Amino acid sequence: MKQKPNTKLRDLLEKEVTTRKLSELSKTEQNRLVKLNGMLDELRRGENVQNRQLQTWLSEDEYAQIAAEWDTQKNFREELKDKPSELQRYEDKLIEAIMMRNRSDAYHRKGKKSAAYKLDSKCESLCEDALEILQEIVAADASLQNSS
Repeated sequence: MKQKPNTKLRDLLEKEVTTRKLSELSKTEQNRLVKLNGMLDELRRGENVQNRQLQTWLSEDEYAQIAAEWDTQKNFREELKDKPSELQRYEDKLIEAIMMRNRSDAYHRKGKKSAAYKLDSKCESLCEDALEILQEIVAADASLQNSS
């Protein structure tokens, strides 16, 4: 799964590209503009831009800003990995229900109706369990908000 490009980087590159008219730029600045436009196009296509390209064509301050934002993004992603146990329990039930449903569909296609109906029943039970867990999570969140 491709991640969306950093919007601040994209904004920085777009600002750099649209700040001055092409005729006002020196040859070096025009070359930088061409390179930045190329990187911007890559980002718009959802592709990666190499770090060394960024270091080469951005100023030290611009590159330091990108590096700081990347560190922030990594910390944010780490925080998202640590899910509360109740949420993990809900996701596990939901995944199990989806697997049962897929197996049931496969049995239906193969003409094994009795096995498919048993899996449908199991899937329904798992969905109900997942819904109960979700309701508990929502109720706990609501009580926390009311107490604040």
